[in-house]
Amino acid sequence: MVVVESKEMVFKVSKVSTTPIDGQKPGTSGLRKKVKVFIQPHYLQNFVQSTFNALTPEKVRGATLVVSGDGRYFSKDAIQIIIKMSAANGVRRVWVGQNGLLSTPAVSAVIRERVGVDGSKATGAFILTASHNPGGPHEDFGIKYNMENGGPAPEAITDKIFENTKTITEYLIAEDLPNIDISTIGVANFSGPEGQFDVEVFDSASDYVKLMKSIFDFELIRKLLSSSKFTFCYDALHGVAGAYAHRIFVEELGAQESSLLNCVPKEDFGGGHPDPNLTYAKELVARMGLGKSDSAVDPPEFGAAADGDADRNMILGKRFFVTPSDSVAIIAANAVNAIPYFSSGLKGVARSMPTSAAIDVVAKNLNLKFFEVPTGWKFFGNLMDAGLCSICGEESFGTGSDHIREKDGIWAVLAWLSILAFKNKENLNGDKLVTVEDIVRQHWAIYGRHYYTRYDYENVDAGAAKDLMAYLVKLQSSLDEINSSVKGARSDVSNVINADEFEYKDPVDGSVSKHQGIRFLFEDGSRLVFRLSGTGSEGATIRLYIEQYEKDSSKTGRDSQEALAPLVEVALKLSKMLEFTGRSAPTVIT
Repeated sequence: MVVVESKEMVFKVSKVSTTPIDGQKPGTSGLRKKVKVFIQPHYLQNFVQSTFNALTPEKVRGATLVVSGDGRYFSKDAIQIIIKMSAANGVRRVWVGQNGLLSTPAVSAVIRERVGVDGSKATGAFILTASHNPGGPHEDFGIKYNMENGGPAPEAITDKIFENTKTITEYLIAEDLPNIDISTIGVANFSGPEGQFDVEVFDSASDYVKLMKSIFDFELIRKLLSSSKFTFCYDALHGVAGAYAHRIFVEELGAQESSLLNCVPKEDFGGGHPDPNLTYAKELVARMGLGKSDSAVDPPEFGAAADGDADRNMILGKRFFVTPSDSVAIIAANAVNAIPYFSSGLKGVARSMPTSAAIDVVAKNLNLKFFEVPTGWKFFGNLMDAGLCSICGEESFGTGSDHIREKDGIWAVLAWLSILAFKNKENLNGDKLVTVEDIVRQHWAIYGRHYYTRYDYENVDAGAAKDLMAYLVKLQSSLDEINSSVKGARSDVSNVINADEFEYKDPVDGSVSKHQGIRFLFEDGSRLVFRLSGTGSEGATIRLYIEQYEKDSSKTGRDSQEALAPLVEVALKLSKMLEFTGRSAPTVIT
């Protein structure tokens, strides 16, 4: 540890007059806007001060905060601003990942696990990310605050932040504090009106790697990766996962350097869209044999991708896509045997409402507690803090467990590698390894298959999107009218037996979340769900989820889009998607 002794540097606190700026309401994933919005005078500062003002004094004055993110454009400037505002607001110390890089799951791990040399523990974090959205001067930036449990701020806090942004008149900043060299590990010490203030730049990966090694059997995974029969590919899409990939997969687990794709973090994610799905992870998809053109090269046995801040994941086998809904269900079904962390059993499992019911069937078969929650990781966090949930997931490529309070993309990859290693531990010298596809098809044979797809209509006119949702709510008042429309589209589709807006009462704190998605539930167990997503920075994204359950093992091998085609036709007619949005096709299909 390099320590920069700077106690002679005494900073002053300035009070800067400001006025409220419209539109600073944080969603479930924080505040996300275009970079051009964030670089407006006072914009970031107003939000940071409003956050400090929303926290109780002991969470600010004398506290230790983490400030880092996925490294996207404007992050380095934002980190310096937040450090100076932290000093002015009486924060005792700020921890920054080297080069300003910490994945969202690593931030959660640092809050929960890291202990400073003086015994200090972090009480919260500013995470600088817009997750899976593009980065660059003309793209997206984001900021969110995580609490002392390592999870996202609850609505009570984000509501206070928003209210504060509407009335703010000044912010505090130590303008004369010099910029910190965040590329070099070390500690800088300063003095201010309230005493000492330190900034520590630390290794971005060490705490997270240590946690992963306590969860998984790295030696067993290493044996799998060293087998000549097993090939592996990991694509960080030039996001922050690249700061962890070499350390974990190459140094710890012995994978070949050539198995890493796009693992150098870049401010603009290499000009790509860092969203790990079949549309945007083009290079990985092609390498895994799922591209539009056939490759003469034999694809790897296992492939995975991460998003910008490394909390999401996509799992692929050779020429085979694993849906996120199936992925979390398969991890839950195999966790006790394959992952040492869960060897004593699972406390319970949970999924977001739009996610397929694949994990529900696992929970029922294994006699586990099961919870269906709204979209937003904080709902899982409540269950985990209460000791009710071990493994959870969202259909939007988010999977995780109670080791932290965020979804965790690399954790999910290690979980899959653990399952593959466990299934093949007596077979590494055999004729053929158990593959990803084998594991998924075995799962379907036991639990049935939930055919599932999601249609995303991105950057839809916000007014048109709201009108479509309002129309669907009104339509739900008449099942006869719904079923008339269903049968008018496809006579071979079951009747709708229930239609509602999902509402959730939290079993831990009793809070009620309303208007969480519009559902049409069919007699045969099929579902249609419509939601407006809050993850974009412009316009609105309409997400349409389509699910059909098949118990007959002789019918679980169909192409997913072919099996779901009748329900898709019904969904588009029922919602009048083309009439409301002018869109004849979705932007992304997963």
